[in-house]
Amino acid sequence: MSAAAQTTTTAPVASYEVDRADILAMAGNYKVRFDMQESTAWRADYTPIEAKVSGGHESVRVIEDSGRRISLQHLLVIEHEGKTHVIKHWRQDWEYEPARVLVYSGPDSWTWRALSDAERKGKWSQTVWQVDDSPRYGGVGAWTTVGGVRRWESDGTWRPLARRDAVRGPVYDRYYGINRHQIAPAGWIHWQDNIKMGEFDGALKPVVQEYVLNSYTRFEAYPSKAADDYWAATKGYWAAIRAEWTRIGDAKNGIRITEAAEAGTVIASRLLEIADEVQSGKIKEADAIRTARALMDQATRAAGQ
Repeated sequence: MSAAAQTTTTAPVASYEVDRADILAMAGNYKVRFDMQESTAWRADYTPIEAKVSGGHESVRVIEDSGRRISLQHLLVIEHEGKTHVIKHWRQDWEYEPARVLVYSGPDSWTWRALSDAERKGKWSQTVWQVDDSPRYGGVGAWTTVGGVRRWESDGTWRPLARRDAVRGPVYDRYYGINRHQIAPAGWIHWQDNIKMGEFDGALKPVVQEYVLNSYTRFEAYPSKAADDYWAATKGYWAAIRAEWTRIGDAKNGIRITEAAEAGTVIASRLLEIADEVQSGKIKEADAIRTARALMDQATRAAGQ
């Protein structure tokens, strides 16, 4: 086999393995800094809000790795009144050359987007899920090296408002943005370039530009064991919840559920409470799963409803 043929044969495999390593490198224990800033107003009657910076400690765990699919669960660990608490945070699922991706398609609605062979060749989808494992957004992109730095960059993706905005009742009601994940020596960053959009005179129009930089710096000096204890106690329950969202998405041709400013969806708070009850022993896992499934089925609607 010629050198050229060897390169053609082995390059995709090498890239795939490097991509996987970059995704898996996001797992670990971190000190996180969330830096959010509205910058350019796209309407004369809108004044950008002040920048917001927050942070905390977050444990990211690999909960699935089947080769072409990797799932990373984020768990916030906080101290409050002398006690350690764990808050189940977002989840990111990565899939290599997917046939479809679940995307946000407007208020209360997520639909399947089919990908052509050209759109998915050599690329990974990243689907982000909310605290109750309901969908948030999905995008597709390739891992590349730019200026010596490895990064994954999505296509343009629609997203519902994050809690930080939703609770304020702003004039915009969704984001159209690009996500970038980059691996760094001390951890990794998640960069977002968002256009905040609103409906005016029957059409979606840009309101303001926002830049978000979430920095994950490796850090061990916090009680990360609390995150692992929480996950050990509730992982069976959450596995059933993930499976139920998948069933609903397939059976109802997408997922339609009412959004809620405080928690993402109208059932998120209750699903999280049930998980706490499982961890504390207040309810058996099987009973918790039955209750949650009934709640999810009642709260979701089929396409067109």
